[in-house]
Amino acid sequence: FGLSGSVSSGIVSGVNRTLPAPNNFSIPDAIQTDAPVNPGNSGGPLVNLDGTVLGVVNSGRGDNIAFAISPAMVRRVIPGLVEEGTYEHPYVGVRVGRVTAAVAEANDLDSERGLLVRRVAPGSPADGTLEEPTSATRVDGFQIPTGGDVILAVDGTEVSTRQAYLSKLFLDTSPGETVDIDVVRDGEERTVSVTLGTFPTR
Repeated sequence: FGLSGSVSSGIVSGVNRTLPAPNNFSIPDAIQTDAPVNPGNSGGPLVNLDGTVLGVVNSGRGDNIAFAISPAMVRRVIPGLVEEGTYEHPYVGVRVGRVTAAVAEANDLDSERGLLVRRVAPGSPADGTLEEPTSATRVDGFQIPTGGDVILAVDGTEVSTRQAYLSKLFLDTSPGETVDIDVVRDGEERTVSVTLGTFPTR
């Protein structure tokens, strides 16, 4: 509206959100707030009543919902942008989904923990190391994928949600590093190693 600056009050209604980006990248560890965020606000700080910066505002998703990138992500990415003009995120090459009661039943799992590998991208770091479902079975009227790996932990950190998985990767690892991934395969727990690639720009 032609204004040079504005301040708004807002409630932090969630943390550890996953924020989709236009390039198919998912930004983990995001903060959800109901502070109004309009075009042009991106890059401004989200602060608490003491003036502490909680995050960097990224975008608005509609009425009364907006997101801020967490300080942990900002501290990790900004130095690379300043020094190199770019930042490379780690890449495994799998699409994962939560292990629900139906997934656990279909795959004979003891509990609803971990993340089911739903797809492995051809030519990705995970190709040939992690396994995607090979079949499906019907549970309560729904087709449930079976036969794929279930990821339990990455470098010793349990990952029971997609948010936890992405946060571990993007905040604690870098391209070129080799990570140990604990999986359940064919009913047995095992550890496989994946050397991380660089997240594709397209």
